[in-house]
Amino acid sequence: MEVRTAGDPDEPDVLWTDLSPRQIAEAATAQGTPVSPPVVQDWMEGQKLARHQIEKSLEGGQNPDRDAQFQRIAALKAEYGAAGNPVFSVDTKAKEHLGRLFREGRVWTQRAFRAFDHDFPSWATGVIIPHGIYDLARNCGHLNIGLSHDTSQFACDSFRWYWNRMGQRCYPDATSILWLCDCGGSNSAAHYVFKQDLQNLVNDLGIEIRVAHYPSYCSKYNPIERRFFPHVARACQGMLFDTLDTVVHLMRKASTTTGLRTTVNVIRRTYETGRQVAENFKTTMTLLFDDLLPKWNYVATPQQ
Repeated sequence: MEVRTAGDPDEPDVLWTDLSPRQIAEAATAQGTPVSPPVVQDWMEGQKLARHQIEKSLEGGQNPDRDAQFQRIAALKAEYGAAGNPVFSVDTKAKEHLGRLFREGRVWTQRAFRAFDHDFPSWATGVIIPHGIYDLARNCGHLNIGLSHDTSQFACDSFRWYWNRMGQRCYPDATSILWLCDCGGSNSAAHYVFKQDLQNLVNDLGIEIRVAHYPSYCSKYNPIERRFFPHVARACQGMLFDTLDTVVHLMRKASTTTGLRTTVNVIRRTYETGRQVAENFKTTMTLLFDDLLPKWNYVATPQQ
């Protein structure tokens, strides 16, 4: 009978077993201690043994400036909220494939949906790349679904579409916009091509955008990851992404009893990967970097 202690040095006293109550009962009976599965079940509950999946809770690393940046972000959110200026949490949700490919989750239906028996990407009819924009003050989320690649140009086009059609109407008196972003991805803090596309975006919109990046290993603290994306995933779970119309319909249903509402748009432009920043951008750019943690905090203002 296998009931062992965990191999985790941080939790040496955690018991675990890969045997079912029936298997444990059979093993105990074979060793001369007759016992029934329900009795074993009661014993396991008494030992606080239950079925758990592995918990992703250990940090892969920690930046020494982590706490200082979190304090800076909190101060910026308070400052922008008091001034009536918008705070948007932005990020790209995981890419998914279109077509009759399996997706996790269950849904009420008279019979199971049918998908291919293998999840080969070559069997997909396309990809969807949802770029999310979450408005903290209004508790509203928007998704622009891209159909090619997750690039900085796509991320900036996504916000351009949103601000021109929705954001500006909600904040007609805004003098500045605050973006809360992860440290990597299409809005990477380390890539100047993102800063170049951000400058072009600001020039088009005619309003400054302040960017505050969450430190490395801290993407889960970006509000969009907790207050928007999980509800989008819940609205889509167990459903086939067989067509683009299906995806749009499902994602628009993402909502909560506390008032979250979701809008969705499709951006059909094809985006080039591997773009390089212009040779003279670093010498001519007008981005203003903060004295405190400039690698994560800066402002793009419209160029004259």
